Amino acid sequence: MNIPPHLTHLPAYIPGESVESLAARLGRAPESILKLDANENPYGPPPAVARALAALDPSRYPDAEQRHLRTALSDYLSIPAEFLLAGNGSDELLSLLAQTLLQPGESILVCPPTFSMYAFYAQLKNCQVVSVPRRADFSLDVDGIFSAAQGHSPKIIFLDNPGNPTGFTLPAADVEKLLTLPTLIVLDEAYIEFSESPSAISRVPECENLVVLRTFSKWAGLAGLRVGYGAFPHWLGNLLWQAKSPYNLTQAAAAAVAALDERDLLRANLAKIRAERERLARALRRFQGLTVYPSAANFLLVRVDPSTFGLSAAKSARRSRNRGFSSACLSRSTACASPLAHQSRLIRCWKRWLVHLGINKC
Repeated sequence: MNIPPHLTHLPAYIPGESVESLAARLGRAPESILKLDANENPYGPPPAVARALAALDPSRYPDAEQRHLRTALSDYLSIPAEFLLAGNGSDELLSLLAQTLLQPGESILVCPPTFSMYAFYAQLKNCQVVSVPRRADFSLDVDGIFSAAQGHSPKIIFLDNPGNPTGFTLPAADVEKLLTLPTLIVLDEAYIEFSESPSAISRVPECENLVVLRTFSKWAGLAGLRVGYGAFPHWLGNLLWQAKSPYNLTQAAAAAVAALDERDLLRANLAKIRAERERLARALRRFQGLTVYPSAANFLLVRVDPSTFGLSAAKSARRSRNRGFSSACLSRSTACASPLAHQSRLIRCWKRWLVHLGINKC
């Protein structure tokens, strides 16, 4: 069977290795490994989630219309449920957007460094990916986006707010200006709860070319249950309801509803994570050769100076590419905000690595 030529060189997304897999490979106990590379919530979900899962009857199909979850989300977001659709993670919704809206030969626009799956789903449909890199300070090049939009007429512009991996938020004025373009603007707000900036999701009911995607993975600690959702204008929401699988969201929806019932606890955890993010930033800034950027997410973007740590530029570039970063984000990595005990272990490991390199740079 012939494989479509455009799929033969499709760059695969490389997820982080699981704790169990890493432990087996290294011959270590899983509890000895501190995993900070997936931006997971260190506090996990509220206790009500476990109770909701225990009460489920797995012999029954889930609610295909997602009534309870969409009602709970409507209350949480102050948006009519008719604009909302949940998915098997927000990744499914990204995939649905590409499947329903993109034709081979069309284009999308992204602003790297950014989440690599935007480009992946477009390339899966044999579409062109137009890149308008962020500026050196990771702000959007709005003029560059307008120029590229005029030259390439992208069907969709994908933007993450806060950015992944930058942690930077988009000024509301930039978003409003981009909404004047004759194209669909998809705002990925996977980390918005960690930010103190306002969400754009309330704008969707009045804006025909705006989509806002969110997830329960990060702020609610439900990464393993894969519950995402989005707000869509009517014309697009109706199309996605027709295109999605009948039971695309499992009974895990009950866990998301239970999490929303304990949003006060979740908000308290968010406040702790913000404080821990700033504490970790201060600790890392004490090391020479590290540039720690401000973040509004639950992680930090850190630039590592290769010369400080005896790394060749080529080796550093390879590491950056392996993590999905472009050359504009050379020699950078991310560190997830975590409780003090985890941070202490991270700093101790960093110091031991410096000793191993024969370097004392702090």
